[in-house]
Amino acid sequence: MSNPRSCSGCTLCCKLLPMSAQINFSPEMVEASIQLGLISAAQAANSLRDFDKPAGQRCPHQRHNKGCSVYERRPLGCRFWNCRWLVSDDTAELSRPDRSHYVIDISPDYVTYTDNATGAKVTVPVVQIWCDPNFPDAHRDPALRAFLERRAAEGQAGLVRYNELDALLIVAPAMTADGKWCEHRPDRTNTETHTVLDKLKALGSLSLTLAAKEASS
Repeated sequence: MSNPRSCSGCTLCCKLLPMSAQINFSPEMVEASIQLGLISAAQAANSLRDFDKPAGQRCPHQRHNKGCSVYERRPLGCRFWNCRWLVSDDTAELSRPDRSHYVIDISPDYVTYTDNATGAKVTVPVVQIWCDPNFPDAHRDPALRAFLERRAAEGQAGLVRYNELDALLIVAPAMTADGKWCEHRPDRTNTETHTVLDKLKALGSLSLTLAAKEASS
């Protein structure tokens, strides 16, 4: 069945997400994307270079309620990103991002914190939720909380990002010792965005650790 959802007049991701001119998509990554059918060779060759744009600032190519003025030539950073609401990944109950005032990133991330009891570094996979700073409490949307409860059953917390550094870690009852919602502001150094390689290393190591625990239990 085809996905009936479309961006329509929503361009919230073009405002909320940051972009960096330092993003370096290696030739190997681009070639792999072409082989997987994610982009064509022509699209890769004709794409504009990624540029600096902080989170929360409208993209210079953004047209109000009319999408992107350079969509056919949009940078690879835009091509490789996707909205979780748009692809209908367990988001049937959620409103379109421009109405809910948050965008859920399809790409996973992680937060590392220090366990106060043991002093050990703990890595937690998170779903990234880019929240419009003009609506800072949008993450309290009951539909989003239900979505995060389902993610908690998979061992994932939610990371509400207001910009590249300021964030709010939300842990659903299924993952807390007292069975209650927990909201925590991580250290600024722990809320920086990570590269694809960072994520693969961290989440890959976490998967191996969880598999080892299950095998020994």
